[in-house]
Amino acid sequence: MAEELIITLPDDWHLHLRDGDLLQAVAPHSSSQFGRAIVMPNLKPPITTTAAAVAYRDSIMKTLPAGSNFSPLMTLYLTDKTSPEEIKLARRSGIVYGVKLYPAGATTNSQDEVTDLFGKCLAVLEEMVEQNMPLLVHGEVTDPKIDIFDREKVFIETILQPLIKRLPKLKVVMEHITTKDAADFVASCSEGFVAATVTPQHLLLNRNAIFQGGLQPHNYCLPVLKRETHRQAIVSAVTSGSKRFFLGTDSAPHEKQCKESSCGCAGIYNAPVALSAYTKVFEEVISFPVSVT
Repeated sequence: MAEELIITLPDDWHLHLRDGDLLQAVAPHSSSQFGRAIVMPNLKPPITTTAAAVAYRDSIMKTLPAGSNFSPLMTLYLTDKTSPEEIKLARRSGIVYGVKLYPAGATTNSQDEVTDLFGKCLAVLEEMVEQNMPLLVHGEVTDPKIDIFDREKVFIETILQPLIKRLPKLKVVMEHITTKDAADFVASCSEGFVAATVTPQHLLLNRNAIFQGGLQPHNYCLPVLKRETHRQAIVSAVTSGSKRFFLGTDSAPHEKQCKESSCGCAGIYNAPVALSAYTKVFEEVISFPVSVT
């Protein structure tokens, strides 16, 4: 007999809505599942200013079904040219809730890289501390000498640990964690300053899912799926009751021909089924069936 749970309308703390026709197609799926969502800024061109974030938010609102109460929470794309003044403006706007750090080439539309985080961006990071503005991090290095399965671990060691040591009051969200290394690191940090989002795909799948039965492009995302031991570690973190780990789907839509091609895009579109997928994870851990309606 299924156990029925009634929950508060959840929020998605990591979402790609894209723009244009893709935005029109996918926004209703997220707005029907979630009350709020942190919207990623990696468009072409990226959302680097508060003015651009306002315009993008207006575009999102126009796609929502009549009567929808969905609230998009906007973010800025951090670059070498981001200024402390822009951070102040973002805070005053009331619509910008974070600033996103992408390593160059780490994911879709991440070419506008930060070249010197502790040099060119230090004043911006310090202003983010003053404004209580979180830094949202795609936690991978992109050095071609580093194995793709080790990128998260090396990022923690070479970038994240020095950053937190230098700015201990900066709020940091390590997005879509995939490894035991990341789960252990977040758990070891000061509560209230470092947290992590976790996707349904990284909770349900390991890296075998990319190759079983042939190459599976719809299971290809960045960060890539990891070993089963890492999957089990993040499941344990998410189901531990810790408030440091929370829902972020990283739902990342692409046109079908961009996924099923000789050089396919990274990203898993999960918005329509995300809540059911998360529920399945908890159902397996707590060992009784749950009905999702």
